[in-house]
Amino acid sequence: MAAQPQPREVLLVAGLGNPGDEYARTRHNAGFRTVDELADRLGATYWKSQVGAQVAVVRAAGREVVLAKPQSFMNTSGGPVSKLCAAYGVEPEGLLVVHDELDIPAGDVRVKFGGGHGGHNGLRSIVDKLGSRNFSRVRVGIGRPPGRMDPADFVLRELKGDFAEDFAVTVGVAADAVERCLEDGVIAARQQYNAGHGSR
Repeated sequence: MAAQPQPREVLLVAGLGNPGDEYARTRHNAGFRTVDELADRLGATYWKSQVGAQVAVVRAAGREVVLAKPQSFMNTSGGPVSKLCAAYGVEPEGLLVVHDELDIPAGDVRVKFGGGHGGHNGLRSIVDKLGSRNFSRVRVGIGRPPGRMDPADFVLRELKGDFAEDFAVTVGVAADAVERCLEDGVIAARQQYNAGHGSR
């Protein structure tokens, strides 16, 4: 029986979102926001355009780590992410994807390795292009839309007031979770951030 895939040292952190000012302050851009926060913390000074993504290379936990924001829109994120993996020699197990998650309460952050895409189009695209599910994820909880609101409207609505402030706090927690993944490994981060929630 083949050994189960395990996460490796994280070498590429890809935050998912949509490019453009109209999307900058939406729930769907949790991944972009988290990567921007990490870039600030880790002293990124230069972003370049590479294979359809904005890319910054930083040092974290004693090694070079690539931070990336695919610019192809959420539903086709897999193209730039798979090309970056090829360009930097990163196996799926060394990839960490940060994304918004409707199925997790707003404000919660969870860490996961492998699994399906759960209907998230950005993850679906990455799984399709990589041909693998064996990458890590930091899942930024945004909760379910109120009433009968269309989930698409919910994730793309501009956040204002308390909602914007609360979301900024959550982004900070997500950045903390990514830093824990970089420093101590995905399994340790998963144990910390998923405590009391099972493996979800």
